[in-house]
Amino acid sequence: MTRTIAPRLRTLVLLCLAVLGALLAGAGPASAHAALTGSDPAQGVVADKAPTQVSLTFSEKVAMSDDSLRVLDPKGKPVQTGSPANISGTTYAVKLKSGLAKGTYTVTYQVVSADSHPVAGAYTFSIGAPSQTVVSGTGPAAGGGVVGGLYAFGRYASYAGFIVLAGGAAFVLACWQRGAGVRALQRLVVGGWVTLTAATLWLLLLRGSYTSSGRFADVFDLDLLGQVLQTKTGAALVSRLLLLAAAALFVAVLFGTYTRREDDTEKRDLTFGLTVGGVVVAAGLATSWAMAEHASTGLQPGLAMPVDVVHLLAVAAWLGGLTALLVALYRAPADSPVESAAVQRFSQVAFGSVLALVTTGVYQSWRQLGSWSAFTETRYGQLLLVKIGLVAVLVGIAAVSRRWTGRLTDTAARAGKPKKGQAEKAEARKAQAQQAGAEKERVAASKTTGKGSESKGSDGNGSGAGDSRRAAQLARQRAAVDAARQKRVRDADPNRFGLRRSVLAEAGVAIVLLAVTTALTQTEPGRTEQEAKAATSRPAGSGTSAASGALTLDMPFDTGGTDGKGVVSIDLDPARVGGNEMHVYVQRPNGRAFDVPEVKLAFTLETKKIGPLPVNPDHITTGHWSANGVQIPMAGDWKIAVTVRTSDIDQVTVSKNAQIG
Repeated sequence: MTRTIAPRLRTLVLLCLAVLGALLAGAGPASAHAALTGSDPAQGVVADKAPTQVSLTFSEKVAMSDDSLRVLDPKGKPVQTGSPANISGTTYAVKLKSGLAKGTYTVTYQVVSADSHPVAGAYTFSIGAPSQTVVSGTGPAAGGGVVGGLYAFGRYASYAGFIVLAGGAAFVLACWQRGAGVRALQRLVVGGWVTLTAATLWLLLLRGSYTSSGRFADVFDLDLLGQVLQTKTGAALVSRLLLLAAAALFVAVLFGTYTRREDDTEKRDLTFGLTVGGVVVAAGLATSWAMAEHASTGLQPGLAMPVDVVHLLAVAAWLGGLTALLVALYRAPADSPVESAAVQRFSQVAFGSVLALVTTGVYQSWRQLGSWSAFTETRYGQLLLVKIGLVAVLVGIAAVSRRWTGRLTDTAARAGKPKKGQAEKAEARKAQAQQAGAEKERVAASKTTGKGSESKGSDGNGSGAGDSRRAAQLARQRAAVDAARQKRVRDADPNRFGLRRSVLAEAGVAIVLLAVTTALTQTEPGRTEQEAKAATSRPAGSGTSAASGALTLDMPFDTGGTDGKGVVSIDLDPARVGGNEMHVYVQRPNGRAFDVPEVKLAFTLETKKIGPLPVNPDHITTGHWSANGVQIPMAGDWKIAVTVRTSDIDQVTVSKNAQIG
């Protein structure tokens, strides 16, 4: 059996690697886990005059509160007025007080990205000349501290609870239906339900503090809780709690009515009903993660969310079933051991789960990374490499388990078909064992009777009650001895012993794998990290001329299409009244040249009601346009608008103000 599966597995791995390579080679931009890609004024800029507002551009839409964007003067006093507002696309701005003094100002921001993760940071700019500042410049620590650690633990516990609940129930229904009456498996599945329910409530309480102040004292703030319930993440957590109520009913029927059902037809019908209901509830629980995590934003969310659901269900079927098998192998009663056929069925389920994991994992890797370099250059990619390595180790150990399963099945088959003459010998041994057991019982009974007579003679009372208790105690002792003997015989099987050890090793690796997966869900995807690095590595435009007289402006854009994100850079030289030479560069978030169909510009001096003055640059090469003799009629704060078209129907106009002349 293993020899048959191995070629299929090798073919599958090679096919997935080829598909992954093709996807990464032709990957377009996408994002999740928002990152700051632009600002005005920019980091480190020294402006000649005080700006009227501060604007920040993110890689995706974010949620902001009244104090999400703050600007602090050199003494640490806020100088912003009003609340932040979304001025265009993914750009948000806050107005500043008039008459700002010279010195270094600090911009701090704390927002919640579309995939539910808090994002925070800070940077500085100066007016007139840099100065000393009392502000640390590190900004708020979103998602950190004690609350951040507790929130991360809650996420780990929720994933673990879901895996044990869904995977354990699937193991009972699909692999070992007799296990529904095993107390150890019942405790395991119920424990998964309790863990997931408690973790969901804990996350709901922590969410407000986690995304805002980070103070543990705010965990029980009802106002924050009310705000959380109005968010996408809050709705997902509440939906999860409602689905857990349905899951409780499912577990009650599985370990109650189902175990008492004896009629084969009725039990088969109930099995079908439980299977359908269980799949619906498990898929709903998995969706509560997909609708609020990385899959819900960025590239192809309509496809990414169902893929994420399948990925989570496959993880639960494999790792949760593995946990249930481990419990069955170690804790099942001696008179009701897990059969080799059940182990064989789980082996098939696990193999199918691995196929689903590889397929969905390839798509998710392409979607979150976008390039081969992101594997080594981003933290998300590095964690993903660790996860891939752990999965490879887990699959290797699983292959060992499959060999033990095959040997156990072969042994059971040989035991079920004794050779000629062996049946008579087995019957003789059984009769001898029964005779010996009966003899032991007679001896024990005579001892009990003797003790009962002595007791009767000493106190004069009947021995009915005492004899009954002693007989019951003797029966329990005999049952314990028989169970211990059966357990020793069962554990002495080298194939079963080897399977138990390999499954235990699988479970150990699975615990570490779950921790890495939880960390991945809280890490900025490689696409977004590279997009942010590309945006910050280019010279940042401040709206003022550099010492050489040239002006450089960077403006992120998003046309909304599947391949619509990038950054347009404008170089204007010498950036003064009269004729100027202009170069326009369009790049993808990863820094590569972006060959868009059309780029148009317009200059407007709103204070003098001049413009818009259109400029249609010539296409020089991929991602590069140029125009000579761009006339600027007078000095002032010019608004430069750039229209970028990425397809026949997808285009967007972005703008930024700059002092020219």
